Amino acid sequence: MLLLLQSAPLLLLLVLLISGRAGPVAACLAALAASLPAVSLTLPTGVEPLGFLARESLRGAFLAIQPISVLAGGLLFHAAVVRLAPTGLPAQPATARRVFAATLLGGAFVESVTGFAVGAVFALAQLRRMGLSGPPAGALALLALVLVPWGGLGPGTALGAALVSLPPQGVALATAWPQAGWLLCLVAVGWHVASAAGMTVPGREKLAQLGLMASVVVLLLAANLALPYEVAGILAAGLPLLAVLWRLDPPRGAQGWRHAMLALAPWAGLTLALLLARSWHGAPALHPWSDLPGLPLNHVAVVLWSVATLLLALRPRSALVAAGTALSRARRPVLAMLLYVLLGRWLAGSGIASGLATAAAGALGPFAAYALPPLGLLSGMVTGSNVGSNAALMPVQATLGHTAGLPLVNAAGLHNFAGAAGAGMSFGVTAMIAGLLADGTRPAQLWRLLAPSMLAVMLCGWAAVAFFMA
Repeated sequence: MLLLLQSAPLLLLLVLLISGRAGPVAACLAALAASLPAVSLTLPTGVEPLGFLARESLRGAFLAIQPISVLAGGLLFHAAVVRLAPTGLPAQPATARRVFAATLLGGAFVESVTGFAVGAVFALAQLRRMGLSGPPAGALALLALVLVPWGGLGPGTALGAALVSLPPQGVALATAWPQAGWLLCLVAVGWHVASAAGMTVPGREKLAQLGLMASVVVLLLAANLALPYEVAGILAAGLPLLAVLWRLDPPRGAQGWRHAMLALAPWAGLTLALLLARSWHGAPALHPWSDLPGLPLNHVAVVLWSVATLLLALRPRSALVAAGTALSRARRPVLAMLLYVLLGRWLAGSGIASGLATAAAGALGPFAAYALPPLGLLSGMVTGSNVGSNAALMPVQATLGHTAGLPLVNAAGLHNFAGAAGAGMSFGVTAMIAGLLADGTRPAQLWRLLAPSMLAVMLCGWAAVAFFMA
């Protein structure tokens, strides 16, 4: 009976979101309400439920401040960059290399800074300028969401690491290994979707794209090993993107160089600011709880807001309107993030997450760890964000994997990988892209084209489980 009560919040959340009967906010509120009986029965003797809920809610709100601030800062930065970007650029013909650059490189680069599926929106705009439309264009745009664990400078990865008391740099590196295999698989997925759009990718171009993606993989792994994980996505996608754009459209004349420098400057400035901020050791921090990560003055959110404010100030006319419009987009995601983090804290702090993981490990026996990739993929597709996926299931998944014999950091990395991959193909994101297409495209059509990508997530996740347990 207790196990049924403990699983009720997550089951209710999944049912409400999959059925479409409630949005993320309403579904999470219902899950929070459903967790109250289980919390009361699971807490150790002598722990008063109301006091526990008050304490964990305060702790959860403090944890949520960090991804919320990064999300809002990313949207503000994107609004500032859009205001500075040159206008009136001519449309370009649709070629295999341009499509690859717009999606798996360009869209991934934009998503690494902004998060919130802005990379897919950017990619779709580029594809439509090339004359592509319908389900293939939507599916290609969704391929831009390939670096979600580092999207928006990694707030979901940071939150997931905090929920299981691990360093985010270690979780990011553990995420990068299965991610590397999936990235290479996505090149072939791109060819599959391109063929549905009536495009043929020649053999020589296929080899070139595989080489470019291999460079993304090497840069991603190297950046997570040697640099702050927040900049890994920017560097991994940005450097190959620069090389491709140079080959496709090298700057011509003074005006061409001016446009190129103007487009590059905000991103280069942000990357430099992030690296400088991370080099500041011992920065003053707000640290009310010793077992939770603090909020230092050199936090990525502080850097994002500072750089975005400076960029907006370069064109002060209507800057407040642009900032207000950008931040208004964050209202509902911010509320959903807060509620998901509260749910995660209640489940983890009360012992519910540990109880569910132990029960699942006992039921699945030696195959328990292999449940991580499908459960992670499902949580990402349902919650629609890396933050939501980690807040809802990271404590359960990490404990499940650890109980089954995986190192805790690898279990956390596997869930982070699979949940983030699912978030890029989630109900909410596919509905948004279908709505932007406005041509009758349905999410189910996008999922059919992306089915090989979902299969690749599972295979790469299972391969990582087998490797980590060997």
